[in-house]
Amino acid sequence: MTLGPVMVDIAGCELTADDKALLANPVVGGVILFSRNYHSLKQLEVLVKSIQNVREPRLLIAVDQEGGRVQRFKDGFTILPAMRRFGEVYDTDQKMALNLAQQCGWLMASEIRSTGIDISFAPVLDIDKGVSSVIGDRAFHSDPFVVGKLSQAFVAGMDEAGMQATGKHFPGHGSIAADSHVAMPVDERSMVDIEMDDLRPFQFMVDAGINALMMAHVIYSRVDPQPAGFSSFWMKTILRDKMHFQGAIFSDDLSMEGAVIAGSYIQRAKISLETGCDMILVCNNREAAWEVVNSLQGYENPASSLRLAHLHGKLAVSRETLVSEPRWKKAKSLLAKYVDDPSLNLLDPTNYNS
Repeated sequence: MTLGPVMVDIAGCELTADDKALLANPVVGGVILFSRNYHSLKQLEVLVKSIQNVREPRLLIAVDQEGGRVQRFKDGFTILPAMRRFGEVYDTDQKMALNLAQQCGWLMASEIRSTGIDISFAPVLDIDKGVSSVIGDRAFHSDPFVVGKLSQAFVAGMDEAGMQATGKHFPGHGSIAADSHVAMPVDERSMVDIEMDDLRPFQFMVDAGINALMMAHVIYSRVDPQPAGFSSFWMKTILRDKMHFQGAIFSDDLSMEGAVIAGSYIQRAKISLETGCDMILVCNNREAAWEVVNSLQGYENPASSLRLAHLHGKLAVSRETLVSEPRWKKAKSLLAKYVDDPSLNLLDPTNYNS
C-alpha cells in the first residue's frame, strides 16, 4: 500500500472507530493535528503511535507549529517567536538573525519530532506587505531577499532535527488583505510584479532543495482565473516547468472559503489533484472527508506517493533525551526574549489550517 492523496483530521485526543476506518482507507495518506487533539505530551505520543499503527507504510502526520500566532501545541512545548522578530533583528544584526532563525527551526522541529510527528507546515515564505492580517508577523520580512535568507536558515535547523520543510503559501499571500479562510482573495497584480517580488523567496528555497510547498487559495486575476491551488498554470507551468520544483505540493484546506469557487468537495478534490497537487487537505468536516475519499477510490499516482514518502521524519529522539541536551536549553533561553506577550495576539486561528 502506498500513501494516498488525502490528508484528513480527527476530532479528539484519541482515535474513534470512525477515525480508524477513515485512516485505514488507501486513499488517505496523512493526518493533520490541531490544538483540540492535544492534552498532554504523553497523550500526544500515544495518539501519534496509534495513528502510525493503523497501517503500513505509516501515514504522514502533520501539524501547524510555525511559532507566534500559529502554534497548535503550547503546554509542554517551547513558545516560539513570530517569524517577524527575526526579520527585525536582521535589519541591525544579520548574523544574529540567521542564527536565531536556525535555532528556532531546530527547536521547533526537534520538539515536534520527539512526539513522532513527521512535519510542521513551515516556514511561511510570504512577504509581509503590511496589508494581510492573516499573514502579518507570520512572515519574516517585507524584503524578498531577507525572507529567502531567513527561511533558508530556519529550514537548515529543521533539517538538523530530521524534519522536511513545507514552504507556504505559493505563489504568495502577503499582498492581499482578505483572509482565504473566510473569503476569496483576489490579487490583481501582473505576472511581472509577482515574479519580481513574491516568487523570489520560493525560487530561492526551490534552488536550495526544499521538499514541499503549500498552495495559496488566492486568485491572481491578471494571470489565471482559477485560485492557485486549482491552477495547472501555477503548479505545472510555473512551479514544475519554470522553477524546476521536484518536491511535494500540498493544497491548503479544501474546507476554506477560498476553495469554494471550485465547486463541491468532490469537485475541489478532483480539480486540485488533476492540476498538480500531490496531497489535498480536507479538515473540520468529516462528512466531506468521507465524500472525497469515497470519490477517489482506485486513485493512484506513484510519483506523488514517492514525493510524499520522502517527507517522513527522521532522527527523532525522546523528549527526555532532548530536554537533557545543552543545545535545547540554550536555544530555549536564546529565543525566549523574542516572544511577544500572548495577550497582544488579536488573531487566534486555533483550528485554522495554515
